Amino acid sequence: MILGIGSDLIDIRRIEKTLERFGERFTNRVFTEIERTKSDRRAERAASYAKRFAAKEACSKALGSGIRMGVAWREMGVVNLPSGKPTIALTGGAAERLQAMAPAGFRTTIDLTITDDYPLAQAFVVISAWPTDWPEPPRADSP
Repeated sequence: MILGIGSDLIDIRRIEKTLERFGERFTNRVFTEIERTKSDRRAERAASYAKRFAAKEACSKALGSGIRMGVAWREMGVVNLPSGKPTIALTGGAAERLQAMAPAGFRTTIDLTITDDYPLAQAFVVISAWPTDWPEPPRADSP
């Protein structure tokens, strides 16, 4: 069952300007260490940050909280599965919000897709739940 859906679209130029103006003050406040490491290695650094920013916005919408109600920026981190497929790892208040959304006896999955085509970056998040006694849902990174 689908518990939440979120989407976000951002202008990469906005992130470029924010990076120029605030630099590490911005990246340290909003992004996890894993996200900063990955984005700082990219040739298109601002686009990488923009996709991750859009993913956090989309995730907060799917959680039904926005960036408030106990959910903070760095509690949502874009990570890649071994296959390379992106997903979002939640900690703190964001993880608690997800747990509260899940019916008893269900496990949750967060599916994420991110893309960019200058000057735009976009993300979609779907949070779903399966009964714990069902077989593991098929994953794109499964053999």
